[in-house]
Amino acid sequence: MEAGMSRLSIGETLKEERKSKAMTQKQVAIETGIHNTTISQIESGRFTGSLDILERYVCYLGFELNITPMKRTLPDFDNLSTLFSDED
Repeated sequence: MEAGMSRLSIGETLKEERKSKAMTQKQVAIETGIHNTTISQIESGRFTGSLDILERYVCYLGFELNITPMKRTLPDFDNLSTLFSDED
């Protein structure tokens, strides 16, 4: 999985991988012990459950979770005055 992926893109990646293995959500549910509606929520980007469940599904499909620092860009010193302008 690439860094900075959204919940939706993570779900889409997992769904594509599951389908590439010719598995149904029900088959994965039986193999992992994760309810098939939860798998559906993960794949559609609507999952808000535990990290343990997400990690179990991710690992089952041969992926791993990684945490990377967010890339943020700060304005140049010359641009600061435009950020705090009183004009609309």
